[in-house]
Amino acid sequence: MRPQTLLVSAVLALSLSATAALAAASLLSGSYRPLAGKAPVDLGKTYRGDVVLVVNTASKCGYTPQFEALEAMHAKYKGEGFAVLGFPSGDFKAQEFEDEKQIQEFCTLTYGVKFPMFQKVHVVGDEATPLYRTLAKASGEAPKWNFHKYLLGRDGQLVASFGSKVTPDDPAVVAAIEKALKAPRSR
Repeated sequence: MRPQTLLVSAVLALSLSATAALAAASLLSGSYRPLAGKAPVDLGKTYRGDVVLVVNTASKCGYTPQFEALEAMHAKYKGEGFAVLGFPSGDFKAQEFEDEKQIQEFCTLTYGVKFPMFQKVHVVGDEATPLYRTLAKASGEAPKWNFHKYLLGRDGQLVASFGSKVTPDDPAVVAAIEKALKAPRSR
């Protein structure tokens, strides 16, 4: 092989490696407004190095009481670099309020939610946000209902995906979170 061909091959290989690394680090990417807020939060920067549980929520769903366990889990592990990120969605039988202030009041007053809640989004179909499209692709499954949970490790990669029926305090969820928290921070 000629030296120029080797150089081009090496540059191409490095470029592909860098692209793959960027793609791998970008599961938790994009900016989203806090619920009823105005200034977008860059998820990748804000939660880099943390273990994150991304959950699509709904205020008028049979699974809505999961807010209590999500809040308890967030409170228990946040000092170790863990966060629950809630994304309200009305994609399933319109079980979410239209008004974000109403969603915020409901979550706070009814369930004492203090974990970060973000703007109302679409989580399935053609209108799904980039975050949920990426999570669905990485896990091989889009949410089938409210309160689907995606667990991301400190490296921003998918650790596990849990359906709506699996409660946040289920032993499998707790074990996955605790194992992910043992990984060193990558900040």
